[in-house]
Amino acid sequence: MDRLVYVAMSGAKEILNAEAANNANLANASTVGFRADLSAFQTEQVQGAGLPSRAYATNGSVGWDASSGTLETTGRSLDVAIRGQGWIAVQASDGSEAYTRAGDLRVDPNGTLTTALGNAVLGDSGAITVPPHSSIAIGRDGSVSIVPQGQPPATVSIVGRIKLVNPPSSTLTRGSDGLFRSGSGSSSGSSSGSSSGSSAAPVTADASVQLVPGTLESSNVNIAETMANMIELARSYEVQVKAMKAAEDNAASSSKLLQSS
Repeated sequence: MDRLVYVAMSGAKEILNAEAANNANLANASTVGFRADLSAFQTEQVQGAGLPSRAYATNGSVGWDASSGTLETTGRSLDVAIRGQGWIAVQASDGSEAYTRAGDLRVDPNGTLTTALGNAVLGDSGAITVPPHSSIAIGRDGSVSIVPQGQPPATVSIVGRIKLVNPPSSTLTRGSDGLFRSGSGSSSGSSSGSSSGSSAAPVTADASVQLVPGTLESSNVNIAETMANMIELARSYEVQVKAMKAAEDNAASSSKLLQSS
């Protein structure tokens, strides 16, 4: 009975972990440039006295979905999406270089080009600063050009070039801040998140990566699949709870038999 309760309890606990990862994906179904977390169950043998006749399941992250989301036209001058593979280099809160696919950019009150979450967008020589301007545009190669304030429309000045990189997906992991990092400085890719480690060497810019101005990339979360998975996990959890109830009923019946004898 104790072993049955242990196996069922372990299964219920791991299903809750899987539900948390699945629900996190669902919650980010409308997040620009989001990459879905992937998790999977693995079978582990119960260790201890007796024969190895029982097993329980563990759930953990197996990475993230590298497929691209849908490109949606917005017409906004500071919205950009990456066509195909590639990443936008940004500055994480700890000052290290990180990467994102979220191209909903803006200029903060200090004139720094940032993402919607406030991370400074990096250029060839650090964060890109935008002087006062009457208009701004981002080219396919990542060049940021402006018409300076008070100048005629024909006066165009390039103030920086967004650093675009294309490291192998296998070398990137997601940190707890939602940003991706490369190499030994990467954070754990689990959905629960973890603190980032020491900074890795920045990835070299790749001139072949191209932007699509006036466009945003949607999340790559498949809503229908994620909803179906949520229902399946809920039913699996119910099975584990029923197993624990069956163990309780068996224990009660055994106690009655012992008392009557």
